[in-house]
Amino acid sequence: MTALDENNQTPRYAPPVDLSKFAWLSIAAAVVTIGLKGGAAWLTGSVGLLSDAAESLVNLVAAIVALIALKVAIRPPDESHPYGFSKAEYFSAAVEGVMIFAAAAFIIATSIERLLNPRMPEQLGLGLAISVAASLVNGGVALVLLRQGREHGSATLIADGKHLMTDVVTSAAVLVGVALVALTNQPVLDPVVALLAGANILWTGIGLIRSSVNGLMDVSVPEQTNAGLYEVLDRFREPGRVEFHAVRTRVAGNRQFMEFHVLVPGNWTVQQGHDLTEDVIDALVEVVPEVRVAAHTEPIEDPKSYADETDF
Repeated sequence: MTALDENNQTPRYAPPVDLSKFAWLSIAAAVVTIGLKGGAAWLTGSVGLLSDAAESLVNLVAAIVALIALKVAIRPPDESHPYGFSKAEYFSAAVEGVMIFAAAAFIIATSIERLLNPRMPEQLGLGLAISVAASLVNGGVALVLLRQGREHGSATLIADGKHLMTDVVTSAAVLVGVALVALTNQPVLDPVVALLAGANILWTGIGLIRSSVNGLMDVSVPEQTNAGLYEVLDRFREPGRVEFHAVRTRVAGNRQFMEFHVLVPGNWTVQQGHDLTEDVIDALVEVVPEVRVAAHTEPIEDPKSYADETDF
């Protein structure tokens, strides 16, 4: 099926949105928080704040990878990549997951060393204030990335947003730990809280990698979206006369794809079958604008029309 409306030759599908400005926002936030948290760690000597600063460094690398992925994802299809480059976002999300693992490993290793050799942090009040400011920056940017990622179906922005949100959670845990050290005069609490923060980061990394693998494996569109698409097909279905089968959907980054076969009476003209199929596609795109549809028309009476019903 053509992606153009035959009457006015305007595109049926909206072009992909360039979301790279949000990656630049993430990069800016990472640079700011590295400076703030690094300064707080240097002032206090706290291993918890040092681990927090290390995660912000990971955030910077991940944000740069996200920027590259978002730029690649919006490239138009070419002869070698007829479905486009939107799956590049999954590689970015996977890299983010790996980077989270690296940050967690550093945090855990540093925490164990400090647990064996506890040392009382210094200038905790100023260090805590600086760390709180950095967390507010990360939290605000994370909310923006998550909202835009869900709105545009961007795996990269969602992954980056979740990454920053784990940083906020980690920072909160570190702040609690450092505050407890100041209140109880027990330096061992600093590395203990850092260890817990590292475990939390590991769990987030596992989730991101699992999500990326699902995307690379052509997972179906969300259940609610699938239901909406099938409702459209049901509106056009006429039992024994107009049917649909071999219906498949998949997600590729910020794009969704659907394919199906249209079964119509064999005595219909090509124009009749074409017009019906175009009407169905228009209705599907109206319900789910992100979906790219491919359809094949077959005679409903021909047994060969059903031979590929379950082929993959």
